[in-house]
Amino acid sequence: MINRTLGFLLIYWLTAQAVAEVFIYSSPDGHKMISDHPVREPGYQLIVEKKTLRNVGRIMANRTQDITGHSQFKETIDAVSNRHGVDPTLVEAVIRTESSFDPMALSKKGAAGLMQLTDETANHYRVFDSLSAEENINAGVKHLSMLITRYQGRLPLVLAAYNAGETAVAKFDGVPPYPETRRYIRKVLRFHRHYWQLRYGKVAYPYQNLF
Repeated sequence: MINRTLGFLLIYWLTAQAVAEVFIYSSPDGHKMISDHPVREPGYQLIVEKKTLRNVGRIMANRTQDITGHSQFKETIDAVSNRHGVDPTLVEAVIRTESSFDPMALSKKGAAGLMQLTDETANHYRVFDSLSAEENINAGVKHLSMLITRYQGRLPLVLAAYNAGETAVAKFDGVPPYPETRRYIRKVLRFHRHYWQLRYGKVAYPYQNLF
């Protein structure tokens, strides 16, 4: 039994290194289907496109988790934010914008979990399971911390880089003129103010009219 398990894990690992793209579809009869190429047939709806097999088993198994809002993850957010020197209300705002606190959230481009980690970001921060709330938050907050340092705390640039990438921010020498990214920044800042007021009460929100 142990040998069979090790053999399966070895095959899985080797396959994960070789796969260029993975497409998961909902078929016309409601079942999930994996493909290594886009499916053009009628009735097949793309659930997610990924560059590796990371989390594919959990996606196919349709594992779910109760969602009770940001309070469910407050303890983890506080601990991780404190560890990496990031304002926890900013983390809450990013999570609310990215996934609405759904640890199983998946984008069609393959971003996963609470802070919508791409496979590239997950690999960079050595995340084993992007759908693990603790791993996801830890990597996402690490990434935010790095961006805050890089952009010297200028939140519009930090959030633009989180959404569109550092290359886009460098290309335009500031916030890219992408409507999606600009909407994203405004949305995060709106939620940031909300969570700031919930947590800090009468302490004035310091980022008024920032963007």
